[in-house]
Amino acid sequence: MKRRAPITAIFAGLCLIAAVAAAQVAASADPLSFTRGSWAKLRTAHAGQPTVIHFWGLTCGPCLVELPQWGKLLKERSGLRLVLVAADPLPQEPQRVSATLAKAALGGAESWSFTDRFYERLRYEIDPAWAGELPRTVMIAADGQIAVLPGVADLAQVRTWLDAQTKAPR
Repeated sequence: MKRRAPITAIFAGLCLIAAVAAAQVAASADPLSFTRGSWAKLRTAHAGQPTVIHFWGLTCGPCLVELPQWGKLLKERSGLRLVLVAADPLPQEPQRVSATLAKAALGGAESWSFTDRFYERLRYEIDPAWAGELPRTVMIAADGQIAVLPGVADLAQVRTWLDAQTKAPR
């Protein structure tokens, strides 16, 4: 009987460690909270590097159809700086956003999610002329020049832009 107590304690400890590790993995996969000032932080973090920022939403049918294509592009272009922003008008559950991205082979991409109910303010920080239509792709060159693709992105056009960025003098 004395031998079982230590084994039970070890088993319980291992279960606890596994649960904590699983929770940490799940938490790390959740999107970052996109609030006031997040656009500036995102731009600063990727300054000097060609970056593609794709705005999408769980409530946007074309977005959900398009996401797997972004997953294929990310697999094809391992060095691609792709940032995904779930820009639904109402904040969505982080686990749902993460699960949707994982299903589209985008689980490893940097992701954010609007968490401010005053989403108009967030959109205005990004682009004062943006009315909120989704999907929307913003391509930022190393020199800071911005190209916007409203609607479902033509990924051939994105590939051409990426190729031009890798050939551009730095």
